[in-house]
Amino acid sequence: MEQGDSYSATAMRDVLDHASRAMLARMTGGLSPAGLGAMWADWAVHLATSPGKQGELWEKALRKSLRFRQYALQCAMSGGTASSCIEPLAQDRRFRNEAWQQPPFNLLYQGFLLTQQWWYNATTDVRGVTRAHERAVQFAARQVLDVFSPSNFLPTNPEVLARTRDEMGQNLVRGAQNFWEDWERAIASRPPAGVEDFRVGETLAATPGKVVCRNRLMELIQYEPATSKVRPEPILITPAWIMKYYILDLSPENSMVKYLTEQGFTVFMISWKNPGPEDRELSMDDYRRLGPMAALDTVERITGSDRIHAVGYCLGGTLLSIAAAAMARDGDDRLSSITYFAAQSDFTEAGELMIFISESEVTFLEDMMWEQGFLDAKQMAGAFQMLRSNDLVWSRMLRTYLLGERDVVNDLMAWNADTTRMPYRMHSEYLRKLFLNNELSTGRYEVDGRPVALSDIRAPIFAVGTETDHVAPWRSAYKVHMQTDTDVTFVLTKGGHNAGVVSEPGHPRRHYRVHTSRHSDTYLPPDAWVERAMLKDGSWWPEWAAWLAERSTQPAAPPPIGLPGNGQTLPDAPGSYVMEG
Repeated sequence: MEQGDSYSATAMRDVLDHASRAMLARMTGGLSPAGLGAMWADWAVHLATSPGKQGELWEKALRKSLRFRQYALQCAMSGGTASSCIEPLAQDRRFRNEAWQQPPFNLLYQGFLLTQQWWYNATTDVRGVTRAHERAVQFAARQVLDVFSPSNFLPTNPEVLARTRDEMGQNLVRGAQNFWEDWERAIASRPPAGVEDFRVGETLAATPGKVVCRNRLMELIQYEPATSKVRPEPILITPAWIMKYYILDLSPENSMVKYLTEQGFTVFMISWKNPGPEDRELSMDDYRRLGPMAALDTVERITGSDRIHAVGYCLGGTLLSIAAAAMARDGDDRLSSITYFAAQSDFTEAGELMIFISESEVTFLEDMMWEQGFLDAKQMAGAFQMLRSNDLVWSRMLRTYLLGERDVVNDLMAWNADTTRMPYRMHSEYLRKLFLNNELSTGRYEVDGRPVALSDIRAPIFAVGTETDHVAPWRSAYKVHMQTDTDVTFVLTKGGHNAGVVSEPGHPRRHYRVHTSRHSDTYLPPDAWVERAMLKDGSWWPEWAAWLAERSTQPAAPPPIGLPGNGQTLPDAPGSYVMEG
């Protein structure tokens, strides 16, 4: 009978494997070479054994070549003006300037777009390739092509050439200075230029309030009332822990917290601790217990109300779903209503982030987190930027280093630079249980050793999706209709994952659609919902405030700030956890 390996030998093997992959992860920016290789091999092998697809691609290449030659000939005969043979996608703003219509730049960008289209054809609809690998190969091809866009280089960009001529090269001098400053700041781990003008507790997160509860994972902030009477049912907000909480309390003119207090609500906000190596074993259930559940207990004790409006943003919304389902299972009916901002509970269509999620990739991230005890937000920033590389990488480099222009930093950009970390165990559980295995939406996610079901939730729901969300696509957020058995008011608003939520009254060029589906109604697919929903101009915040008011009782005197006789000496808002780097 074969004797098993000793514990020490197995442990040494695991340590060596973890350490070697962690070192490799630092070199690759957290992207798994094995995952990338499997993705490429799946596509390449199936394409190599598909002569019909190969023939189609040869035909497309020939037809595109003929179209391009005809376009070039028409340009030559007409002095440079001819109808384009291909138009950029609606979201592609690189070639909108009129200068791109003049030769030879029109030929450069038309040839680039035709090449881009051909590679899209080559990486899609290859029989036998898994859906996940097809999306990943298509994405990778787009990233590589974006590097070589003619808009990225001085000699092939007419806008940059014109600016260089008009300014006698001073734009390039400023660009070199910008590059040097950015490099120095990156080396020194300092925030981007301009962020120093925004200070937490002064220009940001300045709504008056006090920390009324603190544990090892969160501080709970209670905000001062702005009206003489308030609704007895308080609002408790659970933000995502991937970033600092104050996206919902930015500048006074766009602070959601300030707006809610002015509408006569008592507002509580969770401010998550920025975890370090010592917090590596914090779990998803720790976040549930020490986050929204501990906060609910404190809110109830302070206000005396056992009916609370719960709000969750992004990952905070996912955590709120878990907590709400467990509460419903256990007969805890303290949630008067539930609001989700750009939040998902079903991860089968979780946007382009799913490109980075596979068994190989999650294992690779686990090894990187195992070494340091956490995942730094900077190690995720590259993935988020690649999702919109045209807007977040190349166009920024064009403006900053070739045109010599600095972006004017606003409060949202300053918040975005204030990154946080995520504990090893929690993030591993989040990726495996929710992204990879989709346990929550299928009734397999366990709380206290027993599974929870979203269909147990009976509190009315107000859910917000945003039109251009790359993190939580609105059609994924819309699945709340199928997951719960209650009335759902769904709002689809203009903007992305953050800007669509921070959409205060008076914000220019805003609109939203809204429609309420009763629990007894038949299911409306997303496209049918869009046709039926009412289109309204302006901010969706007043719509939500009115919805909350309808589910609240008559205003009364405000509750006290904090718990009487609390022995803890706690700071004023924004607290101490938000200051931790």
